[in-house]
Amino acid sequence: MSNIIVFTILLFNGNQLSAQNENLVEVSGVVLASDSLQPVFYCNIGVVGTSRGTISDLNGFFSIVLRKGETVQFSAIGYESVQFAVPDTLSENKYSLIQLMTDDTVNLPETVVYPWPKPHEFKNAFLKLDIPDDDIARARKNLEEETLRAISYTMKGDASENWAWAQRQRVNDYWTFNQPRHINLLNPFAWAEFIKAWKRGDFKRKDKK
Repeated sequence: MSNIIVFTILLFNGNQLSAQNENLVEVSGVVLASDSLQPVFYCNIGVVGTSRGTISDLNGFFSIVLRKGETVQFSAIGYESVQFAVPDTLSENKYSLIQLMTDDTVNLPETVVYPWPKPHEFKNAFLKLDIPDDDIARARKNLEEETLRAISYTMKGDASENWAWAQRQRVNDYWTFNQPRHINLLNPFAWAEFIKAWKRGDFKRKDKK
């Protein structure tokens, strides 16, 4: 009698599992951008109303097991979310899908950035500006020594200057070709010029009277 009960239970569970398996569908495919047909990688694919889901790989491929009639939602940053419902009339347990994603264009409102925290401070600073009236005054200001020096620090050499510098370096290398480079610390002529300049007072501070 007990064997019959066990056999009946196993038969019932087997029929139930078979019915559940028939209700499952393996949905696989790729997620592509609708404008370029490029793969949308790391796209979130979640089953609506559940905590189940998956993501697409670097090629946009995905695979997930769903029940017939369930709805999945595709969402990715920069694209509009879209849903797909698994047909409940499928006769097979596999389904292929190519899901296209449309760009999600967001127009941000215009932002005006001011260097002053309040509008009236900007107005006061603008009214206090000391702007030269003539072109000559502005030209003189742009040609001041400090302005030109600051510009020269950030200005790079052009092609001719770089070529001339490279040629000077090559000439210096020819002077010491196949021999050690000259060191002016051991040059007697350089020491003689240094002593003459010292006696002339070339190294004295100019501000001293």
